[in-house]
Amino acid sequence: MIADRSTANTTESETGHNLPELSVSEISQALKRTVEGAFQRVRVRGEVSGFKRAASGHMYFTLKDADAVLDGICWRGTAARLTVMPEDGLEIIATGRLTTYPGRSKYQIVVDGVELAGEGALLKLLDDRRRLLAAEGLFDDDRKRRLPYLPDVIGVVTSPTGAVIRDILHRLSDRFPRRVLVWPVRVQGDSAATEIADAIRGFNKLEAGAAVPRPDVLIVARGGGSIEDLWAFNEEAVVRAAAESDIPLISAVGHETDTTLIDFAADKRAPTPTAAAEMAVPVRHELLAQVLADGARLVGAANRRLADGRMRLDAAARGLPDLSRLVGDSVQRLDEWEERLRNSLHVGLTARRGQLAATAGGLRRPDHLIGRGRDRVEGEGRALGRALDGYLKDRRARLGQASALLESYSHERVMERGFALVTAADGRTVASVRTLAPGDAVNLRFADGAAGAIIDATGPAGASKARPKRKAGKRQSKTNDDRQGELL
Repeated sequence: MIADRSTANTTESETGHNLPELSVSEISQALKRTVEGAFQRVRVRGEVSGFKRAASGHMYFTLKDADAVLDGICWRGTAARLTVMPEDGLEIIATGRLTTYPGRSKYQIVVDGVELAGEGALLKLLDDRRRLLAAEGLFDDDRKRRLPYLPDVIGVVTSPTGAVIRDILHRLSDRFPRRVLVWPVRVQGDSAATEIADAIRGFNKLEAGAAVPRPDVLIVARGGGSIEDLWAFNEEAVVRAAAESDIPLISAVGHETDTTLIDFAADKRAPTPTAAAEMAVPVRHELLAQVLADGARLVGAANRRLADGRMRLDAAARGLPDLSRLVGDSVQRLDEWEERLRNSLHVGLTARRGQLAATAGGLRRPDHLIGRGRDRVEGEGRALGRALDGYLKDRRARLGQASALLESYSHERVMERGFALVTAADGRTVASVRTLAPGDAVNLRFADGAAGAIIDATGPAGASKARPKRKAGKRQSKTNDDRQGELL
C-alpha cells in the first residue's frame, strides 16, 4: 500500500492535475447524452447532398448550406412514412433529433419528417401552366355543362383503398342511393396523372345500354395533401382529359383551400369529396339531418374515447425505452460495415483479375511446347524401333542356335545313327533292362520305321544266352525221375 500511494503521488505531481481518466467509449457516450439532452427536437433547413439508400432500407444524406454541413439519417420504418423523399439538390426542412455517432466521432440528425422548402418554384410552374391552358380556352365557362338533377349511374375516379371513396359512397347512400362505378387509379406518384386521364377517357368511351352502363356524371376525387401530393391533378394530360369529357365532371381534389388545374377545367368544383357527392344527388329525406347529427355525436364520442386511449397509450409508451435509439448505433455501424465489405470485395476481385492477367501474360504458348514434345516423341519412337529391331534380331539368332542345339540332342537324330527307341506294349519308354522280363512284347522304333519284338532273356550285357526253345510234343524221359532235366 505504501508503494501504491507513493506511485499515485508521483503521478499527480508529474501531471500537475487530478482529472479523471476516461476511455474513448465513455467520452463518446457522455457527448451523446449531452447533445441529445440539449437538442430534444429540431427543424433544420438545408440542401440535400450525397443521398443514398442502404440495402437495409435506411437513408443517409447530408444537409448543407453556404457555411456548414450536417449528416442526416432516416431509419427504414420512418422512410416508408415520408411524404417527400429526399434527393440530391432538393431543399428541404428536416424534423428530428440531434445525436452523435461514436463510430466516426460526428454528430448527425435522425430525421422523422421531411418538408419541401422550395414551394415557390412549384407555384410559379403551376401559374405558368394555368395561363397557357387558359389561353387555349380550356377553362372557358361556355364549355362547361350542367349537371343532371338525378343521375342513374355515377362514375368515380379515385383510389379504391383511401377514405375518399368511402366518404363518397356514404354520402350518396345517405342522400339518395345511386349505382356507382369506381375506376381505381393512383392519386399520387409518377403514373398517377396518366391513370387519371385514361380513366376519364375510358368512362366517356362506354356506350349507353351496354353491360357496363355509361355514367351520367363523373366525380374525380382525392383527399387533402401538400402541393406535391396533389400535383398529379395539375398535369396537362389530366386537365385536357377533363376539358374534353362529354360527361359532366365534378372535381373534388383536396380540401376547400386546395386548388388544382382540374378545378378550372371541370364543370363543377366541389370543396371536398363529400361535397361532390352532395352535388351529384339531391337530398332524399330532410329527416336524415337528425340521424346525421346523432352520428356526428357518436363519432365525436368515439374520437374522444380514442383520444383518451391514445393519451394513455402515449403516457405508457413514454415510460418504455426507445428501441430505435438503443439499436441506432448498431444499425448504422452494420450499414457501414456492409459498405466496407462491398468495397473490399470489389477491390479484392480487381486485384485478383490483375494478378491473373499478369500470370497469363507470362505463360508461354502451348503449341511451342507441344511441337517440342512431338519431335521428342518421334525421336524416341525411332530409337525405340531401332532398339526393338536389334533386340528381335539378337533373340532370333539365339533362338536359332538353341533350336540347332536342341535338334542335335533330339532322339530322332540319334536313331539316324543306328539306334532304336524301345517302348513297352502300353507305350511307356523302356529305360532299363531291369524293367523287362523274358517273353515281354516291346516295340522297336527306328529312324525309318518301327518293328515288334519279344524279350528272350535279360541279364548283364554279354552274359545272357539264348534259351533253346522246347519242341512241342517231345516226350519226357522214360525214367521215373521226372525232376532230372536233359543235359543236352
